[in-house]
Amino acid sequence: MEISRLEPDLRWCETATHDGVVHVAGQVGPAGTDIVTQTRGALAEIDRVLALSGTDKSRLLSVTIWLADIADFDAMNSVWDAWVDPANPPARATGQIPLADPAYTIEITAVAALP
Repeated sequence: MEISRLEPDLRWCETATHDGVVHVAGQVGPAGTDIVTQTRGALAEIDRVLALSGTDKSRLLSVTIWLADIADFDAMNSVWDAWVDPANPPARATGQIPLADPAYTIEITAVAALP
């Protein structure tokens, strides 16, 4: 089966699609902003790249959320809860990890099915 890549760069691509499954690279929001703004930005990027790949958040299979500070969990969830499709929630994991750039407080990866 063919693999398609969205917006490939030297080190990564925004999505890699194979066998009806879209793998979304880690998405972040605007650097240096608060957790709510960064979460909204990351989720908007997920919406964008899923649409460009031919699917949407209602077809998410799994999501991994990395927080620089687990104390941001509740604030992140306030944005997540307003965004996620309540009829089709994905499997999800959230953890704390030092992110590559301290200007970021969240990074989100996702896997979605094509229609």
